[in-house]
Amino acid sequence: MTFSATTVLVLAIVVAALAALALWAYATANRLDRLHVRNDQSWAALESALARRAVVARAVALAIAGPVSDPAVTEQARRLTALAGRAERAERGEREVAENRLGAALAAVDIEHLRPQLISELADAEARVLIARRFHNDAVRDTLALRTRRPVRWLHLGGTAPLPTYFEIPERTTPAASTGLAVDTSRTSARVVLLDHSGRVLLMRGSDPKTPETAFWFTIGGGVEPGETLRQAAVRELHEETGHIADPAALRGPIWRRVAVFPFDGELIRAEELFFVLRVPAFAPNPASLTFVERRSISGNKWCTPDDIVALDRSGETVYPYQLDELLAEASAVADGGDEPEVRSIR
Repeated sequence: MTFSATTVLVLAIVVAALAALALWAYATANRLDRLHVRNDQSWAALESALARRAVVARAVALAIAGPVSDPAVTEQARRLTALAGRAERAERGEREVAENRLGAALAAVDIEHLRPQLISELADAEARVLIARRFHNDAVRDTLALRTRRPVRWLHLGGTAPLPTYFEIPERTTPAASTGLAVDTSRTSARVVLLDHSGRVLLMRGSDPKTPETAFWFTIGGGVEPGETLRQAAVRELHEETGHIADPAALRGPIWRRVAVFPFDGELIRAEELFFVLRVPAFAPNPASLTFVERRSISGNKWCTPDDIVALDRSGETVYPYQLDELLAEASAVADGGDEPEVRSIR
């Protein structure tokens, strides 16, 4: 049997078309798999943020009930505790309603009854919920945009995975996210996870000038000044706080992103922090140029192992970012790796 040139051409075109369709279907199915994983991760992050808000809500309830004997405030505290419990136990389909009720109850709290640190915790918890909800809904939007295309539906490329759903809760209009407290300063910060060759990280010990008795530990870094890039700000802060001069190109990252709301020196600050990694030989820090506030607030430094970080946390001196002892392995791998890392959110 022989085939004409036309027949061969047609067969070649059909085979090429089928191959192209197969490649497209394969690539689309892989992309959907990644989107489904992203949805699962974003929902887990949102659940974690909601759970933390519930814990803070119970702390708020204890705080407002403790110093007063007003029956109305006592009832408000009892209701807040009950709503926090319901939000934690709610099934996925009932979670929006439960969380909206808890959010409304928190918004009604008179923050005059709260300590500044608890106000900060509440503002930070609300801000994390807001950010996590946006990330989750962005993931849902991207997945639905692909899953609802006709070719994807016809070929069942989404498999048996259920369609993701948006999570709708109101976003507070105040910068501090429903606490009733206005943010005084919003800033972007560049931070450096400075590692030595044995895997230790250099941490600074500091305190809020308004509460000098409460110490905490943090990585090197600070706010980005007008006209600076993140890398330029990171190496400048590194030199000012330790005396070490680094090449901006030597920094790896950023690898992590952290959003925090906290009180400092009488102001409420919202900071978006981007973390770089740099490995250097161990040295004795000698600050080159500390500001007046930094001279008042920074009291020491230490090269820390993961065990050192755990010990500091247990002693009551919090280390930021949270769970840095567990994150150091990732930072070390990035410092020694060749590929540029993807930025991910941390606490």
